[in-house]
Amino acid sequence: MMTTHVDEAIHGNLLEVRLTGKLSSDDYARFVPDTEALINRYGKIRVLAILEDFHGWNAGALWKDIQFDVHHFSDLERIAIVGEKRWHAWMASFCKPFTAAKIRYFGHDEMAEARQWLTS
Repeated sequence: MMTTHVDEAIHGNLLEVRLTGKLSSDDYARFVPDTEALINRYGKIRVLAILEDFHGWNAGALWKDIQFDVHHFSDLERIAIVGEKRWHAWMASFCKPFTAAKIRYFGHDEMAEARQWLTS
């Protein structure tokens, strides 16, 4: 059985999220309140999503993700996704309709570039 692990770190208006396993609705129940509090505090936020041994979403989590993205369409300013290259094309086509954020994808060896892009 796979376990999901979501770690969050907040640095000003930058939310860093480390995702492993397959995301569930319970993961969103933990993740969304902190994210919305950050949006309420700063207006627009930036997100660093680090995917490690990531296996996507279950159906309930995918629905929660779509709802969150639609509700916060213009609240996310930049999203840097660091992870396996196989997720880049899929996430590019999936994320674009649901957010006005600028999105860039980086390999695990490009973490410094991802952080620099988010803070520039």
